[in-house]
Amino acid sequence: MHNKFSDSKQIVVVSNFSQLLATDFKGDINAVCLQRDLIGDFKEIMSKLELKEDLTEVSMNDLRALKLSDGGSLAREVILSDFQLLADSGASPSLNLIKSYERDEELGFISTDVYSFHVDRSPIGTDTFLCTYYGAASEILANDQAEQKILVPEIRKKLKELHDGPEAEFENFLIEHYFDLHYQAKPGARPVNLGLGHLWRLAVDHPDQQCVPCIHRAPVERDGEYRLLLIC
Repeated sequence: MHNKFSDSKQIVVVSNFSQLLATDFKGDINAVCLQRDLIGDFKEIMSKLELKEDLTEVSMNDLRALKLSDGGSLAREVILSDFQLLADSGASPSLNLIKSYERDEELGFISTDVYSFHVDRSPIGTDTFLCTYYGAASEILANDQAEQKILVPEIRKKLKELHDGPEAEFENFLIEHYFDLHYQAKPGARPVNLGLGHLWRLAVDHPDQQCVPCIHRAPVERDGEYRLLLIC
């Protein structure tokens, strides 16, 4: 299979699940991709699931209960297998049917929703896994192509006005409200689209991490089309 991600210095491409788990994050390397061409009708699954909220978590029992064609059944087996592999590895996978995520546009000058480039943070050593089976796919961005929003002078100035407290407490204020997790792309930046069907492991900001955390964002959904996403 052609390695479509070979141009990126932050990505290691692997050929099986055990390599996906075992590959070390270090230095610039903060994303591992199990690249694959999936067979099966994922659109059929997406169309037969019931959207209860803008983001609906789908149980494996609900997935098993669907009446599907042969193509849909093949797609279901892929999802069930991915879910089981991740659960067996100690992760807590969730299958989401997504119409849209909540937007955070209250402040106007800075956004902290998942459509904004951001890193995930955890107090313990963990990773983010995701796979888009259908719909628009997530993007990642090399760290040297991004700037932390809190370091952009005009944004920082407005955040200080919003904080309106002692200078010594400003950095804590940024962390408490997750402002420090968000980034903007530098001019000329080239985000990498994670594509459909590939299973990704992304580095998280935590105390034992040996690399920079992976900057990523959710895509804006296409009109009238839901996303089917496995994430943990």
